[in-house]
Amino acid sequence: MPPTNGSAANASSAAQGDLTSTNGTASTNVMESSAAKRPGGRLRELDLLRFVAAVAVMMHHFTGVPTGAWPQDARKVFPELNPAADFGYLGVELFFVISGFVILMSVWGRRVGDFALSRVVRLFPAYWFAVGLTMAVYLTTGAAVDYGPGSQGPLLRFVPNLTMLQTGTGAPNMEVVYWTLWIELHFYVLIALFAWWGITYPRCVAFMSAWLLLGVFAQEADSAILKALLFPQYAPYFIAGMALFLVYRFGQNIALWLFVAFCWALTVYYGVHNMNPANAWPGVHQYAIPGIITAIYLVMALAATHRLGWLRWRGFTVLGGLTYPLYLVHETVSRPLIKWLAPQLNRWTVLGIAIASCLVAAGLIWAVVERPGQRWLRGRLRKAIEEIRRVDRGDAVEAGTSSEAPTGTSG
Repeated sequence: MPPTNGSAANASSAAQGDLTSTNGTASTNVMESSAAKRPGGRLRELDLLRFVAAVAVMMHHFTGVPTGAWPQDARKVFPELNPAADFGYLGVELFFVISGFVILMSVWGRRVGDFALSRVVRLFPAYWFAVGLTMAVYLTTGAAVDYGPGSQGPLLRFVPNLTMLQTGTGAPNMEVVYWTLWIELHFYVLIALFAWWGITYPRCVAFMSAWLLLGVFAQEADSAILKALLFPQYAPYFIAGMALFLVYRFGQNIALWLFVAFCWALTVYYGVHNMNPANAWPGVHQYAIPGIITAIYLVMALAATHRLGWLRWRGFTVLGGLTYPLYLVHETVSRPLIKWLAPQLNRWTVLGIAIASCLVAAGLIWAVVERPGQRWLRGRLRKAIEEIRRVDRGDAVEAGTSSEAPTGTSG
């Protein structure tokens, strides 16, 4: 799950600043910036949606999976919750649509280095703590994700997991939910390349068209390298989010709604066709999955057309802050608690303690680890980037001076 920021004001200021940072797009960006809608303030409706998505995933892991920390199949422990919790994993799909929306908003008008800095600062402080917490819980309680006989243990997984690149190396994730971060990293790389080219409204349409079509071609050709680069099963969610941001910023356009419709059609198919067999519910999932995916698109369309602007409670910002750490550590925190308490207490009491503990842990991580860690890392990375740019500018000046130096003549 991607961590995102919901500030439209920040996006507007970024779009107007540093217009010379893209390749020949300064004048276009100026025109688009003046034409763009600038609804100010934080998009608290997206904070709320992100939190809802994280809670859905958490409840799926607590009450809707065949394996887990409970003594038996969690679906049998909570048959009352299973009809909803069984499909809670689709909260990830909501995350991906929100990510497409917000990442395009945040990268608009920014240089690649600034975008990369923002993503590293946003992702890694909480993530590093979560990986360390997973290891600490394993060392003290023995509780960890079990990938089956012959799989790598937590000690071997730990170091590659610190890089967030473990999936690419073949190393298992310390926690199952980390797989979504690898998908997000793919998206960030594509967006960084797009930002280097220069982001404009027409180029967004071209970029989304190429990505969507090439992803389908990759499926048709069964090309491993293209699938790795374009992740076609999940790409439509990000593309839909990008199109919805363009609707939000520039107004409704039939071409943008066609992108959303095409992405919806593909994701409905992929959602049913590529479903994890462990989540199968014959006779139900064939209808539930399309229905939930449709609801995701509808609620994001409401956000894109400013129909959720009434969701302005400041508490939603706090919920948005809790989302990323809650997503990262809910299994880490609950795993030993459920194993200890389930044999002794009522199932509902144990579930309540697990949920409350995860929320408290998320709040502490956000306040004590993530926010201070982001401030510390941001300042040092910004200084490092400025130093790199300063040296590069100095080399360019020195090269220019050398080329203009007078040469001797023979008389």
